[in-house]
Amino acid sequence: MALIKDILRTMDYGPSPESSDHVRAWLLKHEGGFGPFIGGRFTKPRELFDVFNPATGERIARATQGSPADVDAAVAAARKALPKWAATPGEERARVLYALARHVQKRERFLSVLETIDNGKPIRESRDIDLPLVARHFYHHAGWASLIESEFPGTRPVGVCGQVIPWNFPLLMLAWKIAPALAAGCTVVLKPAEYTPLTALAFAEICIEAALPPGVVNIVTGDGETGAALVAHDSVDKIAFTGSTEVGRAIRKATAGTGKKLALELGGKSPFVVFDDADLDSAVEGVVDAIWLNQGQVCCAGSRLLAAEGIADALTSKLRARMARLRVGDPLDKSTDVGAIVAPAQLERIERLMRAGAEEGLEIWRADDALPNRGSFYPPTLVTGAEPASVLMREEIFGPVLVSTTFRTPDEAVALANNTRYGLATSVWTENVNRALEVAARIKAGVVWINSTNLFDAASGFGGYRESGFGREGGREGLIEYRVADAPWGKPNPAKAPALDVLPGLAPADEGATGIDRTAKLYVGGKQARPDSGFSYAVLDPKGREVGLAGLGSRKDIRNAVEAAAKATSWAAAMAHSRAQVLYYVAENLSARADEFAGRLQVTTGASRRAAAAEVDASIRRAFFYAGFADKYDGAVHATRSKFVTLAMNEPWGVMGIVCPDEAPLLAFVSLVMPAIAMGNSVVAVPSARHPLSATDLYSVLDTSDVPAGVVNIVTGEANALAATLAEHDGVDAVWYVGDAAGAARVKAASAGNLKVTWTRSALMDWPGAEGREFLRRATQVKNIWTPYGE
Repeated sequence: MALIKDILRTMDYGPSPESSDHVRAWLLKHEGGFGPFIGGRFTKPRELFDVFNPATGERIARATQGSPADVDAAVAAARKALPKWAATPGEERARVLYALARHVQKRERFLSVLETIDNGKPIRESRDIDLPLVARHFYHHAGWASLIESEFPGTRPVGVCGQVIPWNFPLLMLAWKIAPALAAGCTVVLKPAEYTPLTALAFAEICIEAALPPGVVNIVTGDGETGAALVAHDSVDKIAFTGSTEVGRAIRKATAGTGKKLALELGGKSPFVVFDDADLDSAVEGVVDAIWLNQGQVCCAGSRLLAAEGIADALTSKLRARMARLRVGDPLDKSTDVGAIVAPAQLERIERLMRAGAEEGLEIWRADDALPNRGSFYPPTLVTGAEPASVLMREEIFGPVLVSTTFRTPDEAVALANNTRYGLATSVWTENVNRALEVAARIKAGVVWINSTNLFDAASGFGGYRESGFGREGGREGLIEYRVADAPWGKPNPAKAPALDVLPGLAPADEGATGIDRTAKLYVGGKQARPDSGFSYAVLDPKGREVGLAGLGSRKDIRNAVEAAAKATSWAAAMAHSRAQVLYYVAENLSARADEFAGRLQVTTGASRRAAAAEVDASIRRAFFYAGFADKYDGAVHATRSKFVTLAMNEPWGVMGIVCPDEAPLLAFVSLVMPAIAMGNSVVAVPSARHPLSATDLYSVLDTSDVPAGVVNIVTGEANALAATLAEHDGVDAVWYVGDAAGAARVKAASAGNLKVTWTRSALMDWPGAEGREFLRRATQVKNIWTPYGE
């Protein structure tokens, strides 16, 4: 028997197991298997699959493999419950969410033990991190439920939500999805991960206990086929998915053209940046939390360590010493630091990637390879000497593996951090506050932690850039994902895309009506440019007479325009006040030429003199409106954890593709382009194919209004073909499309390549009223920066 004096000297930990008796009894009660939870009750189990404890390999339960019929029944129950739940006053929905939070808290120990048995994560993490956050999300969104009418005026619940969650944080991801949906007035069909369905099924019992109305929450278990059936269901209005980038890309394609709202929170390869003035001891503890939390099975895990060259050796030495004291073993032991990998398949994936890294000659270090003799375990691992192209530096391992490299300058650190297709999170360690905030602004990630890592709160949005997905969960920006505008844009657009004729021989319009002949070129990088194809097409008036020529843009013209837009980085970096002054100047110059633009609209569209003048006047007002908003669309400071200021910064997407409709050719162009550039984006705009000359006439307005070269680029031609090219282009960060249904569907499907965000509309629009914060919100993404504040 060890003596106390020896224990105090060695600081060895004895076993400290958490009892699982109550959980075992609950599982025994359901040994016949779990059926889906539909319409407020559990249905009869049918085809069952096994659920295993990853720490032991033993079967602990069986759950139903959800069939298309189960999904149909769950969606039908959610659809039936929707009208009443959506009409329920916010304060009453708040009471239900408060009840769910309280019932979760009352069963924290039971749920944390069940989560650990089902998932393999250490009990300390389930008990001290996951469950408190679960309750926090329900409490927080109970508050939103009571405020929804005043804080989100002019919106309504999106409807029936299909939610698919991963296996790494089973109950927490459930809370992230269900709490805002219920607060917003939506109903839910949730599919938990096949590996970890048990806490979701326990939560279903809590829904009954808390008197949640039947059908508001439905839970269908199963594998990817069950999830696919839910995604494809015609009666689902929104899909919210957290999981791998590959599956997210497939969902983006599957939902294209369906009208479903979509939010994706996907993979990551997050950088952990340590500068030479950082507190190294604190940084080492940060690394432990960043990569060995939940065995590294965290989408935002700090899996890439970027260390300043001058302190890299010292940091590595301290890190190895700390790794030597990490305890790997029974997740139910409160002394365990690193638990089990969720399943043998995931363990094999980790081992396969590590073999690939070893074949590249990377140095792989582990403190101790001794692991439990059963279950799926992998030791904490440090990989050094990695290059940016190394497989372990590029691929998301999703295991307890830290890959390290060095940098010399802050610019190199930012370049290395951004050298990934992902953009979920980053952690920056430095004692220099100026450097911390500068680097935070330059790294492309949805969440930045300064001198901290893996901090979460229901009041702060979470989500990524680029192939880490789009949309946010948590806070105001997460709740708006479950609301839509009260009034739709209008009736479906019946117009067909015009046939663009490059052949001569069309009868010209009356000379007196058009003035001189006009051949409009493309506008790229601040200069007029001939189309690469060498072709122009005839622009016709409503009577079929030629009123001018416009360039027939091609894929190469889009490429040139995107390159020009990408070079216009000074626009985003400029003061918002400076951008506002430029937009005011655009409005003033457009106003000075109002009669000329009105005359062009009369000839090309056949509008009356009064209607043409009204469109120009509305366009001028629209430019003034967004000039005023350029320095007034503020971010926020979220009320998250004490000792932190969480800054929610509105950042431009970067390069935006904007495809305009035929109706209101000048006003629609101005209404879409102005909010985008007001927020600091640069734009590749495709004007109305039928009536492009009103947009191309803006060349000279832009040239004389101090708009920097490349901020606005205009490519005329076949709108749908050019829209697809923009959606496919990896250099384009977001696409707005207003046109027909086929074009909208094609844009969404094509955007799956780099998972760029899209905003598409295939309905006629009341363009005189098309302005406001919705356009500004769509022109930005939110970066949440966690900054230490106070003692």
